[in-house]
Amino acid sequence: MKSVDLKYIVKEKYGEIAKQSKIQNETSCCGVGVCCTIDYAVFAESYEKEKGYNADADLGLGCGIPTQFASIKDGDSVLDLGSGAGNDCFVARAIVGETGKVTGIDFTVAMLEKARSNNAKLGFSNVEFVKGDIEEMPLANNLFDVIVSNCVLNLVPDKTKAFSEIYRVLKPNGHFCVSDVVIKGELPEKLQKDAEMYAGCVSGAIDINEYLGIIEKQGFNSIEIHKQKEIELPVEILKEYLTEKEIQQFKNKEIGIFSITVSAEK
Repeated sequence: MKSVDLKYIVKEKYGEIAKQSKIQNETSCCGVGVCCTIDYAVFAESYEKEKGYNADADLGLGCGIPTQFASIKDGDSVLDLGSGAGNDCFVARAIVGETGKVTGIDFTVAMLEKARSNNAKLGFSNVEFVKGDIEEMPLANNLFDVIVSNCVLNLVPDKTKAFSEIYRVLKPNGHFCVSDVVIKGELPEKLQKDAEMYAGCVSGAIDINEYLGIIEKQGFNSIEIHKQKEIELPVEILKEYLTEKEIQQFKNKEIGIFSITVSAEK
């Protein structure tokens, strides 16, 4: 499948998700009422105790809480990649305070509309949401102190371009912290290529070593994995795609799906 086709699938899927609430997303398969075998609630972590949390901005789509490890400081300029309804942006805003600035970027119009509506209700003048593609961001060089992202980069077809852009827009000595989905070993081809599961954060994931290698090749240093959690998929889901032998390999952790939170410095 071509990159442009994958982007179209993701854009359409998340456009539908933007029209629903967190509860609807967690109780319907993939959050849009059509079965794609992966429920976003498998990945999501609770933000409810985070300072700045806004329930209207939380659609339950993440696979970690990158702001917990991002070392954001008062006055920082922060960029959130794939900002959705604004959840991580509003948590970051609570940290940077009045003197900082938070920018969210997303290419899904419905998500941008929802994020801007949420921000209008909160009245933050130092939070903005811009339309753009992570592989080619409409942002200046050396602009941000910190970049965060939550379960988004795995959905980007060209991860080398994405991390190259992250490097470009970070200030010298800036850093990023992202939560993402990666795989260990080689997933069966039928699982890897399923477009519906791609939008559900699994089939867009790549091997963890390849993922970290891409980061290093863009010039980043001090790469650190802060958190790693195995995604334990129910057997009834695995049976849709895997043989009994492959399911046993999952159980033995020879292959598997993991959420990680990783940071690195420019």
